Amino acid sequence: MDRHPLISPSELYEWLRARPGEAPLLLDVRWALGADDGYDSYLQGHLPGAVFVDLKRDLAGESGENGVGGRHPMPTVDDFELDMAECGVDNDRPVVCYDDSGSLAAARCWWLLRHFGKHDVQVLDGGLSQWKAHRYPLESGIRLVDEGDFSVRRGNTRVLGPREATMFAEQGLLLDCRPADRYRGENEIIDPVHGHIPGAVNLPARSLTDEAGRFLPREELRAVLGAAGVDGEAPVATYCGSGVQASHVSLAIAVAGLGDVVPVYIGSWSDWISDPSRPVAVGAEPGHM
Repeated sequence: MDRHPLISPSELYEWLRARPGEAPLLLDVRWALGADDGYDSYLQGHLPGAVFVDLKRDLAGESGENGVGGRHPMPTVDDFELDMAECGVDNDRPVVCYDDSGSLAAARCWWLLRHFGKHDVQVLDGGLSQWKAHRYPLESGIRLVDEGDFSVRRGNTRVLGPREATMFAEQGLLLDCRPADRYRGENEIIDPVHGHIPGAVNLPARSLTDEAGRFLPREELRAVLGAAGVDGEAPVATYCGSGVQASHVSLAIAVAGLGDVVPVYIGSWSDWISDPSRPVAVGAEPGHM
């Protein structure tokens, strides 16, 4: 069944306390660009029963598979099915994803599960920091995982490549979800080419959460998204550097009730610039193809 995309710490705690036999599977998706300490942090403390998910291993494929490149390419169907089953995901058990970075990595997990047909998945709003703020319990150490029976089903979102991203930029709305300076082509510290896909509109993922990492209230979300052109009617897709922040904005659009699971160009900017013949725009304006 479809669930609201977000769940609050208090809602999750009450669910775990009052209905332990119906408890969701908790997926700890701690990850940060350039850091490999997510698993170590997980071992030091995580939500009771949570299973660690490695973004690079479990939520990304090898460059070139599925015709999509970039730093964190789209995983193959078979690999994703196997990895999620090994993480304990079942077809009929709800899933709650969380992280400690404002739900960026958790949103990537949410988007992929939804893309591959699992609808009963939510993101813990505010993640680990808000769980701790409520002084809810944690556990530490290694947790044995019972393999799940997850099998890929038909989803309702498309995998976008450069051609499809171009179509959204020209005929719909393509959102660039990176910070504004990287969109403008300034202060690019990750990718070798500066700028953005011509026609794309900038909407930084971080503009959709508060200082505590929680998503803005629904009406505030709608206002920020609306200012970027998201109205619930025009076709919209997202991209960023490698498909993480873009998944976060896709989640925000669903939270705001302005779409279900909008398409993400998973290869994103890091894939776009792999072909030097593709056009690049710089500056604060979308530019043209």
